[in-house]
Amino acid sequence: MRPNDVAVIGGGAVGATAAYDLVRRGVRVTLFERGGIAGESTGRAAGVLYGAFAEDRDAAIGRRSIERFRELSGEGDFEFRETPYVWLAREGDERRGEAIETQVRRMRVHGVDVELLAPGELAEVAPALRTDDVGAAAVARDAGRTDPASYARLLVRKAEREGATVRTGTTVSLDAGFDGAVVLDDGQESFDAVVVAAGAHTKRLLADAGHRIATKPYRVQALTAGFQARGEPNGSRRTTDDAGVPMVYDATAGFYLRPHPDGLLIGDGTEEVESDPDEWERGADPEFVESALERAGERLAVEGLAVEEAWAGLCTATPDRNPLLGWLDEDRGLYVATGWQGHGFMRSPALGERIARELCGEPGIDAFDPTRFTGEEEFAIVEGMAVD
Repeated sequence: MRPNDVAVIGGGAVGATAAYDLVRRGVRVTLFERGGIAGESTGRAAGVLYGAFAEDRDAAIGRRSIERFRELSGEGDFEFRETPYVWLAREGDERRGEAIETQVRRMRVHGVDVELLAPGELAEVAPALRTDDVGAAAVARDAGRTDPASYARLLVRKAEREGATVRTGTTVSLDAGFDGAVVLDDGQESFDAVVVAAGAHTKRLLADAGHRIATKPYRVQALTAGFQARGEPNGSRRTTDDAGVPMVYDATAGFYLRPHPDGLLIGDGTEEVESDPDEWERGADPEFVESALERAGERLAVEGLAVEEAWAGLCTATPDRNPLLGWLDEDRGLYVATGWQGHGFMRSPALGERIARELCGEPGIDAFDPTRFTGEEEFAIVEGMAVD
């Protein structure tokens, strides 16, 4: 049955998009966020956007997300900046090199604009990269980058203009007898459906309602750094993103980088242990900072990297690295959207759209059905960008 009145819990990119797409379908929407819009994982995301996925459903989601990012670019302060995405494995890393080649073949079957690159071709695409130690590389040209918080803020503003109610600074909970109501400090409010898109907090919210889900929050780290290009005068700093550097994932070394207004954004200091979503270190570890600067300095023709800002964020893992997206209890109107494995922001335009469609009676994605797990599974946390 199509709901008339929906609560969305979580003001990140996925929740904001779902709220916007629901209200555009004529649904009354109230978005609850305990802090500020994009104040949690979205605001700490890297802003790397690509549709280079090997599975058919993931490729379709990625393609739709890039389409919507482009359509929205230029509204408010949101901008999608076209930037190729390169991923590579080093010589001697045959396992990841073969995986990249297999990925590209599968992606091309699904219409993804990708190609394998010989070392000379890689040097043409990314002249600032060191390429002499690269064994395998590929490029996706249908890709870009952005400031993640600007996207979430834009979608919330658009949702409000369409009639949605947005309540920031509002903590909500669910009780064990969940029947469509969210619990506030001063009572309860009832809805036809509740979408829980609260990132790392989703697991605890749903546990209060009597539902166990198979997710684990885990900590990732990133930093921004200015730099001096080799051959430039001493003291000459690059603080803009015009250095001719693509987005790059070095699968062998396990890090990524992209252009940033401060120079570079470098990340993926993944902790493969479960984090407490309320008690975790928001700053980056000194060991990560030192390692990230060293790895980026080796990969790029730059020197004098100097940190501008370093931080951590939380991602959520699942046993099969696919999200939990769908009805947990359709009869009672409980819907979950979590478990993005670090890919939530880049896929949020299509995921939010999919949430709205499913709530309004269209089919969901079977592989993402949250009831495929009992919530008691034991599983290891795996880096989201890992090349298998």
